[in-house]
Amino acid sequence: MNEQDPLSQQTLAVAVDMYEMRFDDDVPADVTLDVLRGMEGHRMKTLYRLLAQQHGIGRFRRNYHPDQWQEQDPVNLALSAANTCLYGIVHAALIALGCSPALGFVHTGKQHAFIYDIADLYKAEVTLPLAFALNGSANPEQDVRRKLRENLRLVQLLPRIVRDVQALLNPDTTDTEQVRTDRRSVDLVHLWDPKAGVQPAGVNYAREQS
Repeated sequence: MNEQDPLSQQTLAVAVDMYEMRFDDDVPADVTLDVLRGMEGHRMKTLYRLLAQQHGIGRFRRNYHPDQWQEQDPVNLALSAANTCLYGIVHAALIALGCSPALGFVHTGKQHAFIYDIADLYKAEVTLPLAFALNGSANPEQDVRRKLRENLRLVQLLPRIVRDVQALLNPDTTDTEQVRTDRRSVDLVHLWDPKAGVQPAGVNYAREQS
């Protein structure tokens, strides 16, 4: 697809917004998707290195080998298990919002491409620190699931996913800067009326009997 056509530009714009939302950083105006992927890879390698240093781990390399599952180190096992849980949460949110899980912007060609896109927004905060903290665990998969379940109450992830997806897909109706500074406050539900438009939820609209 030609990089100059409108659809490509819209896709790139959403990918840039994802990067800026994820790393709270600005992207050069002339960036390409290839360069953006390189920037993301560099940021993640740096994060892996910092977390490894914090937890006294030698050189860390992210590995995901389903056919050699039990041969992986505790951090990789915990991270794979935590990310799987995160994908499930994001999937549920996207379906509830009426989004197609397959129509990704950075990831593509997979049934869950958009799930991977959105889940990436939260890994640095939600799953990565938790996985590295379980480096000495005898049962990292079980421990990370339990810890993740406990922590989700603190990060209020579902409301954030809703707010972030709304901001990414319909930026003209959302204060993007406000999303980046306060991603935990969101009105989850509205009602729609064909004449009056969006109406507040939580209101009893029954007419009184005469």
